[in-house]
Amino acid sequence: MIPLRRPPASGDLLRLCADRTERIRQLGATSKAAQEQWKAGTEAKAGIRELLVRMAPGVERCMYCLDSVGTDIDHFEPKSRRPLRTFCWHNHLLACSRCNSNYKREEYPCDDFGQCLLIDPSVDDPADHLTLLPASGEFEALTRKGEETLRVFGLNRPELLLGRQDAYIGCCDVMTAWHKNMLMDEVEGARRRAYALHREPFADVLRALEDLGRLPHAALLLGSAELAEAVAAWLAARAGSVPSDSLTRTLPATRSEFPANLRALP
Repeated sequence: MIPLRRPPASGDLLRLCADRTERIRQLGATSKAAQEQWKAGTEAKAGIRELLVRMAPGVERCMYCLDSVGTDIDHFEPKSRRPLRTFCWHNHLLACSRCNSNYKREEYPCDDFGQCLLIDPSVDDPADHLTLLPASGEFEALTRKGEETLRVFGLNRPELLLGRQDAYIGCCDVMTAWHKNMLMDEVEGARRRAYALHREPFADVLRALEDLGRLPHAALLLGSAELAEAVAAWLAARAGSVPSDSLTRTLPATRSEFPANLRALP
């Protein structure tokens, strides 16, 4: 998981959602009413999905595992628990069917004070609750919320561990190649590799690599002085501390900031 910025919903979408919410209320605010209105609210769902795609990491990735394509609109707090939040824009995240239907389903664990014990990446910084060991691909929980999030979403399931291990190797290779492009003033190659890194699945692996690069003795932790130099240059570019004529001074922070003609680069 990585933190995500939720874009504001348009007035038209908010009105559509408010209308459906009022219908649920008039029908008794039951789980059945919520399900019926969700099924019927095709126009509102289309608007919600469009915003979620803009918000999603990589190429429309699941906001929980960051691996598979997000196919489902997940109600973070389930419709069965809070029917009147069925059309609440702040209650929607993009999920893959495996995370949504096979793992999370209707789970919504809370503490003794009624506070949710799942990480909402549009509200929480996952790094406050989880730490990723990128070479092994495994998450470790730092808090109870982290523990419940790992359990409910199955974020340490075997295929995700293997995917993150591969993603770490790929990020290291592409980052090093990007740095060589920059040193040789090969702007096009650097540009394409920068966008490739941002489009990769497992965006949490790239974030973990950046975090390692910020630590003292990064070369020792990363196992390579060359890689440590590449990550340091990448971080400097992201912070804007590179010469004004450098390509990477404007590296996008999220997919939604990519120029449209670059989102589908091969």
